[in-house]
Amino acid sequence: MRAMQVTAHNQPLTLQNIEIPVPRHGEVLVQVDTCGLNFGDLLVIKGTYQEKPALPVTLGMELAGTITALGDGVTGLHVGQRIAAYSGFHGLAEYAAVAADICVPIPDAMTAVDAAAFLIAYGTSHVALDYKARLQPGERLLVLGASGGVGLTAVELGKLMGAEVIASARGPAKLEICRAAGADHLIDSETDDIREVVKALGGADVVYDPIGGDQFKAALRACNPEARLLPLGFASGEVPQIPANILLVKNLNVLGLFWGGYKKFKPSVLTDSFKTLIDWYVAGQLKPHVSHVLPLEQANEALDLLRSRKATGKVVVQVSG
Repeated sequence: MRAMQVTAHNQPLTLQNIEIPVPRHGEVLVQVDTCGLNFGDLLVIKGTYQEKPALPVTLGMELAGTITALGDGVTGLHVGQRIAAYSGFHGLAEYAAVAADICVPIPDAMTAVDAAAFLIAYGTSHVALDYKARLQPGERLLVLGASGGVGLTAVELGKLMGAEVIASARGPAKLEICRAAGADHLIDSETDDIREVVKALGGADVVYDPIGGDQFKAALRACNPEARLLPLGFASGEVPQIPANILLVKNLNVLGLFWGGYKKFKPSVLTDSFKTLIDWYVAGQLKPHVSHVLPLEQANEALDLLRSRKATGKVVVQVSG
């Protein structure tokens, strides 16, 4: 089968011909239709991701496809069933062996492209806003990096959950996409003062931040008392150092979230979230935004769209089907 692999750090992926995997106990073999790309994939290439697999490794953290074989001990799934999975790796290949307990059956109404764009982006935002921050109707939510893969879902979910949403992104074109996703207020992070704009709107009750750096520092100083801050990633390249005195004076809460970590120590958080999200999708309340779909052999170009921040929402690789 064809697979796009990391063979050396900080180098383009290599298209390889490798053996089709055999599902082990508790695994299923999936013919992969689509793979959603994520910022974490870029970190794997650099060798700075939380998990550091031995090379070569097939890239691709989330996939959608059809089960073609079951390993020993698998129940509740069947050959021919369409699923999506947060696999961590292996999505950029024509077949993948993945653990059965991370497979999420997808409804007939969900396209393969939507399925590959769904789990990580919507899952991260829903767990962050609902399980971690306990976002309430009427609260003011500030979303940094709001036009990106996870940021745009935070805008959409925040509005669906009844919040007043402030979206911060770079440039008018990206801000219009945020407006279409439900943002009530827009901040151009290239030209506007995030702190001053948010304070003028009444301050933030919840801050959703996949960016870090100076934007986090500005948001911190625009928080209302008892606000909740959610550091989710550091796309700026700078991990902010949080002054504890500001947390103390304003009674602030900082709630870190490594969404994928729940797969290992509390998977019910993810499965409960997926059920809610898929119900909302079937009801027509969620509409994944995919800016680019490229074939497997152009996976490097697809990754460049993330690296250069030319994409909005999700970038999906069409593997087969």
